[in-house]
Amino acid sequence: MADVAAQAGVSRTLVSFVLDGKPGASEETRRRVLSIADELGYRPDAAARLLALGKSRTLGVLIDVSQLFEAELVTNIYPAAEKLGYDVLLTANLPGRAEPSAIDALLDHRCGAVILLGPTSSPGDIAALAGRAPLVVVGRRLPGDLIGERLATVRTNDTKGMRQAVDYLVELGHRDILHVDGGSDPASGDRRTAYRSAMRAHGLGDHAHVVRGAHNEAAGADAAHVILGQKSLPTAILAGNDRCALGLLDVFTREGIDIPGEISLMGYDDSRLSDNPRIDLTTVHQDAHGLAERSVEVAVDLLTEAHAVDTDVVLEPTLKVRGTTARPTR
Repeated sequence: MADVAAQAGVSRTLVSFVLDGKPGASEETRRRVLSIADELGYRPDAAARLLALGKSRTLGVLIDVSQLFEAELVTNIYPAAEKLGYDVLLTANLPGRAEPSAIDALLDHRCGAVILLGPTSSPGDIAALAGRAPLVVVGRRLPGDLIGERLATVRTNDTKGMRQAVDYLVELGHRDILHVDGGSDPASGDRRTAYRSAMRAHGLGDHAHVVRGAHNEAAGADAAHVILGQKSLPTAILAGNDRCALGLLDVFTREGIDIPGEISLMGYDDSRLSDNPRIDLTTVHQDAHGLAERSVEVAVDLLTEAHAVDTDVVLEPTLKVRGTTARPTR
């Protein structure tokens, strides 16, 4: 900044005003300062500027790096934040690292607001953290009495998504539709409940069967071995997410079970890997771009105390029919 000021023949304070977009300089001076700053390759210290403003324009984001869909969310969060003039700071939710510690890392860096992608902490703990900074929880429903001025949710209508999946499989002619759930992972409870409700709605309550899983390939593989040990195989399986479906697909393929000839298989998320021609997974599509963009908008609204903030944003899912589902042959 000192070099810019010296070459422009103005004070450092005036340079600071120009670079921050504040009034105080003539149009001619403003253009000269900006031109010299560009020539010198000057890049303002974002952290110092934010401290001077008294309110951080950095959005913290918690991500589980093992979840492909969350990676897609982050890919879309960056441009959405930059469009609104905000920086992004990431921290990872890792095995062996307590989630509150990861969130604390963001809060300790004075992020203005924090976006939590699929957090596993209890609703009460999340609400308590909202006392330190505005929070937006993505991909998980929270009790309505917890969300409000400093805590919001942005999520997919999982009830509708699971109902669409069951409806589609029933329309194909399936009755023995098994669900490998996500265990205690985020959104699993809603998806499990929606599956059972959809089966009952089709008069198939007696055929509803849940095998415990989790949102990863290993859990899908374990569930596949459990299913293979049963007296009879289901004609269709609805997995808790795409990664779980991939674990199921791998074991079944190795055991010589034809997908979808013997078992139709569906996932949930529509992560990029599911569209790979060698996988071609039928799945429930979540709008990664829409979820990311709305989460940033809501975080900024909470941070700036905008009026009429929508604290529970629900986006609609769609069905992506690919090659792992077909009409039952038995």
